[in-house]
Amino acid sequence: MSRIRVAIRIAAQPSEVWADLAEISRHAEWMRDAVALTFTSASSRGVGTTFDCLTQIGPIRLTDRMEITAWDEGRSIGVRHVGIVTGEGTIRLRRSGRRHTRVTWSERLAFPWYLGGPVGAWVAAPALTWVWRGSMRNLRRRFEPT
Repeated sequence: MSRIRVAIRIAAQPSEVWADLAEISRHAEWMRDAVALTFTSASSRGVGTTFDCLTQIGPIRLTDRMEITAWDEGRSIGVRHVGIVTGEGTIRLRRSGRRHTRVTWSERLAFPWYLGGPVGAWVAAPALTWVWRGSMRNLRRRFEPT
């Protein structure tokens, strides 16, 4: 199992960051590995929402099937990966000073045998960390244009 955790401080109020994060349909705009997202449920937010995310890192392209398992309005979103790669992830927001938000993204992922199983997950962890750090920088740019 691969455990990944990345965090970033964003110069925006938690309510502003949450308003963007709560729009799941827009995650492919800032997540470096997300190519496209398609909802498979009637809802597009909140617990029980399901979606397929076409994901690509280098030559590896797969559909990541996910279900939102936790939705703490303004604070966190939890997902369960139920496709080829399985596991759980959480994005949490926390006020950081008067005008900033700390966003923490944590994932625990398991790879199937044909993607190397536990060894594949271990090998992939540094690459996934690098990709997700880039995603967090992309998210920050939505609030702090250069």
